[in-house]
Amino acid sequence: MTTMTAVGSYAALPIDSPDALKDIVVPLPEVLPRDVLVRVEAVSVNPVDVKRRSSMTSSAEPTILGFDAAGVVHAVGSAVTTLSVGDEVWYAGDITRQGSNSEFQAVDERIVARKPASLTFAEAAALPLTTITAWETLFERFGMNRETRGDLLVVGAAGGVGSVMIQLAKKLTGVRVIGTGSRDDSRQWAVDMGADVVINHHHLRDQALDVAPDGVDFVFSPHSAGNVGIYAEIIRPFGHVTAIDEPEGLELVVLKEKSIAWHWELMFTRSMFGYDMESQGRLLAEAARMVDAGELRTTLTSAIKGFDAEGLREAHRLVESGRMVGKVVVHR
Repeated sequence: MTTMTAVGSYAALPIDSPDALKDIVVPLPEVLPRDVLVRVEAVSVNPVDVKRRSSMTSSAEPTILGFDAAGVVHAVGSAVTTLSVGDEVWYAGDITRQGSNSEFQAVDERIVARKPASLTFAEAAALPLTTITAWETLFERFGMNRETRGDLLVVGAAGGVGSVMIQLAKKLTGVRVIGTGSRDDSRQWAVDMGADVVINHHHLRDQALDVAPDGVDFVFSPHSAGNVGIYAEIIRPFGHVTAIDEPEGLELVVLKEKSIAWHWELMFTRSMFGYDMESQGRLLAEAARMVDAGELRTTLTSAIKGFDAEGLREAHRLVESGRMVGKVVVHR
């Protein structure tokens, strides 16, 4: 076997165009010494997938999107030591390589771990990217531990990252979690994930100060445009913000008076620069342990059967709607 099926994109097109995502046949990926070749069973679609699809330049060669994946190791590179053929695994991929929307994917073993035994492939595929992002935000950017106290504000609490961040914060730290949500379903989802309080992000300043009159200590920000001035008002002196977006014209000087620290979180940094990649494999292994121990639950809310362009177009539509609660997964 020298070829495989995949779903590719050649240009930035509206998702309702049949050419936005197309069923294609491509050569099997090259397996590098530290790679495992995974037969992909399920993938989830994240906002980063939509962003990449809608911003790509036209090309005669296809781009295969997709990051989150769960599947079975089909082959291993010559230097692989941690995984074996037949292992069921999960991972969040590498933005510098072709993605998981394919029959097989080559991925560095250092950012892969065995998936939770208690989850199906679809349930597992919902978690890796958001779990890594939430974990690195809490324990690396914010430097939290089990003794950490104070208030954590999770903006977009019903989203993929927010859903996991609430769970991890409640299980592994001592902070009070304040989530944001404006619709009944998103507010209830945040409560179900463990949020102590849920406020409406359309009234962020007033409602945040109502529940935390002295200010919050930490803010997770997936939607920073127009909010930096509000953060300056609702965060205590020497507080912290971690952002995962990059809006144009972001002005941070308003945070200086309170010595508020601004952090960036990009879970692809390690694989892009080959920096401490093993930590993500260890992180996913610990997350799998937590899932199997009943300490962390999947955030899957919509499962689409049909691992092809049609199924992935539907998943992209759901993410683009801006009304997703939890995660959408496409599976075989």
